[in-house]
Amino acid sequence: KFIENYKSLLDLKETEVAIKIVKDNFEKKLAKKLNLLRVSAPLFVQPQTGLNDNLTGFEKAVSFVVNESKETLEVVQSLAKWKRFALKKYDFSVGSGLYTDMNAIRPFEELDNIHSLYVDQWDWEKVINKEDRNKDYLKKVVREIYEALKETEDVISDAFPKLHQDLPDEITFISTSELA
Repeated sequence: KFIENYKSLLDLKETEVAIKIVKDNFEKKLAKKLNLLRVSAPLFVQPQTGLNDNLTGFEKAVSFVVNESKETLEVVQSLAKWKRFALKKYDFSVGSGLYTDMNAIRPFEELDNIHSLYVDQWDWEKVINKEDRNKDYLKKVVREIYEALKETEDVISDAFPKLHQDLPDEITFISTSELA
């Protein structure tokens, strides 16, 4: 589970600064490349809305009772359903979409060096035409995301030269049949 002898290249303060640099830069670059608007995600939802996802089906959402109303609310586990709801609610048009930063508690997570009980996760969703539901369009979007990652890697390695750039210049696509 945990990587033995793991040692961060950055100290604790540098790590926090680096996280902030990465989040701010990637967020801006992704939003520009994919025509996305930031929308605040809910931290908790009413279970009866059906907006919470129970992921693989065996996880149980963290829940609590509101003191005043005695209503039970659940901490959001996934934004898959909520994102589609929000696209409609905010009336996004074709070619535009939203991105958000989800915070969640996942008590069933397998813990290791990169997984914790607390989740801080970006998520995005975009309205596309039916004819764009194809491999070529998907590859175009993946290339745009990869460009945002590469540009963010440039920024973070300028800020912290001891972090070496590892991402290749071009992204490679491999199909499942090619893998087999």
